[in-house]
Amino acid sequence: MSDEIRLLMLAGDYVEDYEIMVPFQALTMVGYKVDVVSPGKKAGDTVITAIHDFEGAQTYSEKPGHHFALNADFATVATDNYIGLVVPGGRMPEYLRLDENVLRLVRAFADRPIACICHGVQILTAAGLVKGRRVSAYPACRPEVELAGGTYADIAVTEAITDDQLVTAPAWPAHPAWLAQFLKVLGATVSL
Repeated sequence: MSDEIRLLMLAGDYVEDYEIMVPFQALTMVGYKVDVVSPGKKAGDTVITAIHDFEGAQTYSEKPGHHFALNADFATVATDNYIGLVVPGGRMPEYLRLDENVLRLVRAFADRPIACICHGVQILTAAGLVKGRRVSAYPACRPEVELAGGTYADIAVTEAITDDQLVTAPAWPAHPAWLAQFLKVLGATVSL
């Protein structure tokens, strides 16, 4: 293990663009080494992102995003090398939660800091990590949170909530609150 303080981030095709790009850049900016992995892919491969927006329809809209380059191999990840996990949302969680290797990896972080946003909670519910916890997520995920034994926190789209070492938020407009709370859980301080 290197001297770097490392975080692991999950990725997959149609991950929400802002929910992978912004945390990756912000956490890297404050000094963390963020390794981004996706099952079946290796460093240098890319995932396709999707941009979700709130434009007055009954649900969010979706537009093509970017190709996000992975910088680590899913198959060789040693979870002991990481102090925390970041789980973005988008459509990625709906199929990654079906992969037992993803769930095993996520469960390895049960007693460490986890930042999860939007639909990312679908992976946490499938991994059994929300039972007895108060969490937020995209509102359409509320039934999954409750069926998994969690308490859904119905908060503003710009807010986040921390339950012990688990930091959750409804969607990307919560980035300032979500990332600030995650940094606090990590024990980081940022000063001007």
